[in-house]
Amino acid sequence: MKRREFMKSGAALIAGAFVLKNASAAISHSDSLTPSGAIAVPKGGNKRMIKLLKVKGISIGEGAPKLIVPTTATQESEVLDSVRQLAAVKEIDVVEFRLDYLDNALDKIAVAKMTRQVAELLPNKVMLVTFRTEAEGGAKAISDAAYGSLYLEILNNGKADLLDVEMFRSEAVVSKVVAQAHQQGVAIVMSSHDFKKTPPKEELIRRLRHQQALGADILKIATMPHDSGDVLSLMNATWEMHSQYAERPLLTMSMKGIGVVSRLSGELTGSALTFGMVGKPSAPGQIDASHLHQVLDVIHQASQPV
Repeated sequence: MKRREFMKSGAALIAGAFVLKNASAAISHSDSLTPSGAIAVPKGGNKRMIKLLKVKGISIGEGAPKLIVPTTATQESEVLDSVRQLAAVKEIDVVEFRLDYLDNALDKIAVAKMTRQVAELLPNKVMLVTFRTEAEGGAKAISDAAYGSLYLEILNNGKADLLDVEMFRSEAVVSKVVAQAHQQGVAIVMSSHDFKKTPPKEELIRRLRHQQALGADILKIATMPHDSGDVLSLMNATWEMHSQYAERPLLTMSMKGIGVVSRLSGELTGSALTFGMVGKPSAPGQIDASHLHQVLDVIHQASQPV
């Protein structure tokens, strides 16, 4: 995204943050961190708990959205060079190792070994491991059986802090991977990506609630907008899910340039993470990480109680 377009979007959102400041007080200002590591969300006189996810000292689910930057390299040496670069950027909280970009992505033994190499370079950042399938906008096609086998190899012989699992893979594969990940202390980002459209708000909430029922630790949806109404629908679904149903942190975004506001507004809508880029984007609408962090920080400061 061009810097001028980004700054215009950021400025508009920052202005909106001041307007919405009082309206969002029930969540942004009154949330309290409990000793059990959860955010208490007031709802109808009761308190529903949103469980925080704490990894390497990074608390996902409170404060400003945590910043994720993916790798896009295809060769081992390029991946490791890229990860070294990302490890040195203090604004980045999570590095996503995108397996589907690798030339040898279907070699599960080699890939598991590479996850260990990447992990060694990220002692202070969360490592998210992802094979984004071609069916959901990724670089390569893979069968459900091979998908599950690759992930189980990584869980047994590789390394990950977070593992992205697509909710629409085989139910048996998803269930087995989630169970194995939790047994080994790896958290699950359950995901759904629609690169053609933005489903209705009710469907977005249904998917997020189903992800939660499947055992996800972070609930993720990315959609393609055709107009501003689609962007607002995604943001509205995020807010409704966060305020009424969520027991886990959310990660939602509307793609392309028109959806950039959704990548900035997580602290208002309830999305706990957002994606930026350093170099090549992995999805349409990603913003330079340093610029994104600046806007997130401004919104966070503006949202604090006076």
